[in-house]
Amino acid sequence: MSLEQVHVIGKICRGLRLYGVAGFALALALSPVARAVNPLISTSTTLSAQSSTQTCPTSTSATQLTTTLTTLTIAVTGSTGVPSGTVSIFDNGGSTAIATATLNTGGQATVSLYLSGGLHSLTAQYLGNSSYSASAVSNAVSATISAQCTTQFAVSISNIVPSTSGAMTLTQGDSGTATVTVTPSEGYVASLSGAPAFITVSCSGLPSPSSCTFTPENLEILPGQDAGVISSLLIGTTSPTARAVPPAPLGHRSHPVAWAVLLPGMLGLGGLAWGARRRRWLQRLSLVLLVGMVTALGTTGCNPLYDYHRYPPSNLTSTPTGTYNITIAGQSSNGVTADTITTTLVLTVQ
Repeated sequence: MSLEQVHVIGKICRGLRLYGVAGFALALALSPVARAVNPLISTSTTLSAQSSTQTCPTSTSATQLTTTLTTLTIAVTGSTGVPSGTVSIFDNGGSTAIATATLNTGGQATVSLYLSGGLHSLTAQYLGNSSYSASAVSNAVSATISAQCTTQFAVSISNIVPSTSGAMTLTQGDSGTATVTVTPSEGYVASLSGAPAFITVSCSGLPSPSSCTFTPENLEILPGQDAGVISSLLIGTTSPTARAVPPAPLGHRSHPVAWAVLLPGMLGLGGLAWGARRRRWLQRLSLVLLVGMVTALGTTGCNPLYDYHRYPPSNLTSTPTGTYNITIAGQSSNGVTADTITTTLVLTVQ
């Protein structure tokens, strides 16, 4: 074996050793041992609760009862960074989540619940993702529900912008937003029998001209999902506009010059047609022109689009100032009967 062949064999062997070391390092990085060296970021979950009540609708429950909603605020923190993903809510130590929520960019979530009567012990747990580990179960918060309504769901309003003392306050021409939450009762969710239900939200009582828009308008309630679902409400008003010049009274809108030309022309054509007895072709031509002029005059004077463009509405009204009670309603139907639950939003237009 020559010296050159020995050098070549040595290079090949060294190359194989390097590839072997690289492959071993890659396998080690992908192994559970490597993941143990670089563990997921640890997390913790905290929970707080607040109750709110509203009067039961008189058509469905006794007036002395109230609808009690429990609003949970969940915060998930990591040893570094802000976790993302979902959290689950549990009641009375159960293993089945009664609601789930998605964390916002700040690692927080809000859940609205319409719990049944009695004592509830609520906890939350972050489920983790590819970077953050699942958290331990949070601290427990208690909620005692008594004299609960028997309605299928509740409608509530929050995050009113702009707001003054809880009322939406708008200047003519401005718009405002609010969050409408439809929270199903535990009994309503249990009655879904594996199929989702839809609740339609709407508003009434707005001053004219103004409008309200819901996004979305139809809210889906999933089986086993006790958490409230939300819709974004947008209310718009109209600003004052300059008064246009009042239109001329009916019968005085035609221009006098037009009549000065058309009237003698029609009379002349009529006389020409009457006098041209011996010239049949001239008589027929005169009659055709006369009919054409009369038709053009009639269509021009009576055409609504022509009249609208020449004489537009005298005044585009603005939303009147004042305070209004806007009814926000949610309606659910099973195909036979419809349940409608309402709440009130106070709107002040300045």
